[in-house]
Amino acid sequence: MKKVAVIGGGFGGIAAAIRLRARGNDVTIYERLDKLGGRAQVFKKNDYIHDAGPTVITAPNLFYELFELFDENLEDYLEFKPLDPWYRFRFHDQTEFDYGPDREKMLDQIEKISPEDVSGYLSMLKESEEIFKLGYEKLAGHPFSKLTTMMRYAPDIIKMKGYRSVYSFVSEHIKHPNLRQAFSIQPLLVGGNPFKTSSIYSLIHALEQKWGIFFCMGGTGKLVSELEKLMLRNGIEINYGSDVSHFSTSRKLITRVNFTNSDSKEFDYVVSNADPIQVTTELLKNEKISIHNRLIKKYAKHSMGLFVLFFGSVKRYENVAHHTIWMGPRYKELLKDIFEHHHLAEDFSIYLHRPTCTDKSFAPKNQDSYYALVPVPNLKGNQNWSEIKEGLSKKIIDALDKTIMPGITKNAREIFCMTPEDFKTNYRTPYGSGFSIAPILTQSAWFRTHNQDDRYKNLFYVGAGTHPGAGVPGVINSAKVVEKILYP
Repeated sequence: MKKVAVIGGGFGGIAAAIRLRARGNDVTIYERLDKLGGRAQVFKKNDYIHDAGPTVITAPNLFYELFELFDENLEDYLEFKPLDPWYRFRFHDQTEFDYGPDREKMLDQIEKISPEDVSGYLSMLKESEEIFKLGYEKLAGHPFSKLTTMMRYAPDIIKMKGYRSVYSFVSEHIKHPNLRQAFSIQPLLVGGNPFKTSSIYSLIHALEQKWGIFFCMGGTGKLVSELEKLMLRNGIEINYGSDVSHFSTSRKLITRVNFTNSDSKEFDYVVSNADPIQVTTELLKNEKISIHNRLIKKYAKHSMGLFVLFFGSVKRYENVAHHTIWMGPRYKELLKDIFEHHHLAEDFSIYLHRPTCTDKSFAPKNQDSYYALVPVPNLKGNQNWSEIKEGLSKKIIDALDKTIMPGITKNAREIFCMTPEDFKTNYRTPYGSGFSIAPILTQSAWFRTHNQDDRYKNLFYVGAGTHPGAGVPGVINSAKVVEKILYP
């Protein structure tokens, strides 16, 4: 039995704690906030409930596995309800497209928009499935701590043209501009620009087709709560309000974890669910760090920031889907403004979440709960968010009022928001980015922060900033990678 500290209780830290406890270790989670979940916090404003982080479950088997490690059945505690449609796209030309599990319905919609793209969609999906076999089934749960591992898979990555962007990949199969947007937008859900993110991430299409997309009844807050109970039932200690100040080191080991309350403890292994650059900058600031981590800290390209507007509605908008992707007038140019110029443009696109479409407990009877997520520049843009946020909130509500939610300017209640400044303060993400470093090819696999530190051999990383990357499946798989390193 080894003594293990898990620093941070997001999904990556939770999964790592469960996996290492199932291996017989003495595991303690130290969470800076007063509850677990990381970005998956829950906000309550009067009778409106809002999940603040991830809104859907993809690859649900990853969560089933965590319960099965202790011979328990997830379905005894949680209900994963399949969504249909998965996403409803609302394009700037006022047309709509439902992306979901019904293949024939999808093909019928594509044919109405662009008949020539029916065969293109099928060929795109077929190629996505091949990429999924390599990028997810072989690589997502595999350690990439050694360059030789990267070199071993390099021919396969080249063969499947991983150097292409997701948008280029989609455009080889799809011609209509609206459909190109719909089928290339997935990288934004893990912090990437579709015009820069490696086509390896097009495996998301196959992942969605393989397992579907689900909503956890009660929200991700309910999911975190049941995972917390699973850990407590099985002997994992959880300490809330425990903020780490720094690590003490000797030679190539972390010898002590030091807390801001002047407490200090020794562990055999330390698993960090904090952003790796935050670890390098703050927790190891007076110690030597590896060349690899030094280069990432200096040259990393970070994901975009997020502006998240939360509100309730005294009127139910029955025609609004569980998820709506509301597309603005520009696509490539807007993304360039956000990712490259760090410029906050006048126009925007919206990821609208309406949990009350599926679970009415999120709002009072005959009312709705929403969050509207808008990709924005991270803090490299030097925007003054305290001055901007009120005006941007109004613009988002007005845009929805004029299109899919008439009257929402009068019906909205309990409006509040999160800005990149809040992400930096609450989650300590560098530059207030929403998803750590961006998922470009030169920041993937071996090029990302390694799951085992190159210098301190008892320090491990899980979460969005390490391999295999951001998104719920990515961070859960990062815990499997750490387990594989410790128990090859």
